[in-house]
Amino acid sequence: MMEKQTNTPKLRFPEFKGEWEKKKLGELCKMQAGKFINASEIFENIDDKFYPCFGGNGIRGYAKVYNHEGKYSLIGRQGALCGNINLANGKFYATEHAVVVNLFKGLDTDFMYYVLNNLNLNKYSTGLAQPGLSIQNLEKVEDYIFPTLPEQTRIASFFTSIDKKIAEFKQKKTLLEQYKKGIMQKLFSQELRFKDENGKDFPEWEKKKLGNISEIKTGNKDTQNREKDGLYPFFVRSDTVERINSYSYDGEAILTSGDGVGVGKNYHYIKGKFDFHQRVYSIRNFGQNVSGKFIFYYFSTYFNDRVKRVSAKNSVDSVRLEMISEMPISVPSFEEQTKIANFLSAIDEKINHTENQIQKTQEWKKGLLQRMFC
Repeated sequence: MMEKQTNTPKLRFPEFKGEWEKKKLGELCKMQAGKFINASEIFENIDDKFYPCFGGNGIRGYAKVYNHEGKYSLIGRQGALCGNINLANGKFYATEHAVVVNLFKGLDTDFMYYVLNNLNLNKYSTGLAQPGLSIQNLEKVEDYIFPTLPEQTRIASFFTSIDKKIAEFKQKKTLLEQYKKGIMQKLFSQELRFKDENGKDFPEWEKKKLGNISEIKTGNKDTQNREKDGLYPFFVRSDTVERINSYSYDGEAILTSGDGVGVGKNYHYIKGKFDFHQRVYSIRNFGQNVSGKFIFYYFSTYFNDRVKRVSAKNSVDSVRLEMISEMPISVPSFEEQTKIANFLSAIDEKINHTENQIQKTQEWKKGLLQRMFC
């Protein structure tokens, strides 16, 4: 008779001893696919008479009916969402895109949720055109996932506290972004004005065309010119900044996509050496008494609406030069521009700091998961 395969994690709370048993998921739980629901039966959250409706990627809306009640892990089972893990609690509807994990006695639901998050379930999917996870394949998945119930609860509580901290950081970031958006609207509409050093009003803003206070150029590089560890930033037609070993400009500039999905959505500000794609616009060489940082905030606030209005389309495939050069800009005095730019930059610093906290905490959590689930 074969001996049971046992093991212990690399990192463990000191009060627990003994080894973890290696078990198949099918020995620990019963899994079942959710049920189909018409898209017309899924609504936005209207009131407490509606229940969360889960697909493969979390809540996709709310339904008037529910097919499960309690706390369950849900596994995405189709396409790009194969192996995606969510946690549902209370009354909810699980669609056919999710597998509901119903644990046997002696297991902590939150613990199993973190176990599943640590497993690469996507590799058990089958099919090329439309990959899918079958319950039969999921039942065969095995990992060291069976300590005693008290240890399960202790581990789950620990990771839940980390998730709570991540959620707090995300909420803080959301509130900062909302505050920034609201304050920008008030600043650029001149509902809110700064005063000079003597407490007096600054001069009235002047209307100018962007092309008259800056130079606007497109790049001469293609995406294939990027270098993984290049010396300089390389701006392409997406929000991601690549790297490259050449630079075509050294100075203050605003970059935005000229075509593709990033039109009207991607904006970058830089002060230094960089290169850019042939279908990316660079706005630079700002006129006397013009703050590039102020123009960046103003331009990124209003350009998307201008593009849509000029093109008379909801989605825009490309940007013509005159869409940028002819854009009217309300320009305050240089001193007021500087005050506005510095104020908004300070908010951005807080947003970036919070985003770094989110990323570092998520990386720390990922490392702990790998060490605590061997």
